[in-house]
Amino acid sequence: MRKRDPGSWSPYLAGALSGLLLVLSVWIAGKYFGASTSFVRTAGLIEQTVAPDHVAGLSYFMKYFQKNPGIDWQWMFVLGIFLGSFFSANASGSFLWTPVPDSWRERFGPGAGKRGVTAFLGGAVALFGARLAGGCPSGHGLSGLAQMAASGYLALIMFFVGGLVVARLLYKGR
Repeated sequence: MRKRDPGSWSPYLAGALSGLLLVLSVWIAGKYFGASTSFVRTAGLIEQTVAPDHVAGLSYFMKYFQKNPGIDWQWMFVLGIFLGSFFSANASGSFLWTPVPDSWRERFGPGAGKRGVTAFLGGAVALFGARLAGGCPSGHGLSGLAQMAASGYLALIMFFVGGLVVARLLYKGR
């Protein structure tokens, strides 16, 4: 059995806390987890400052802005994920700022540029897929499973399968 880093959280505790947070979110705010719409909203808000007429003509953006024209709970949820991860990693002593992780360096070399471009493209593909699927892993996976939705189970299985396939392709089965 692999030993866990002493500074890291137990996956069971982290999972239980995530589940508790989801229950509290639904109970208190009436909102399920989800993150991908916040990226659409951010892109639209940025574009609105540059070309407001263009955004007004796009039904894709306008369906989000009609409900809430500004920053909403989901945007704050994503910010909370970032800040919570940062503070948690610092509190556990496991925070490490590195542009190229060891596993990447061993396979592709120390170039931060290639790593950055690959990470950006991977994020763009993942976000495109999340929008195509009508939700992201947190929306379909966590919230869908909590609601016992068949689409949540199917989406979560596909997210894992996709991740395994890409990891095997990138890291040659290691």
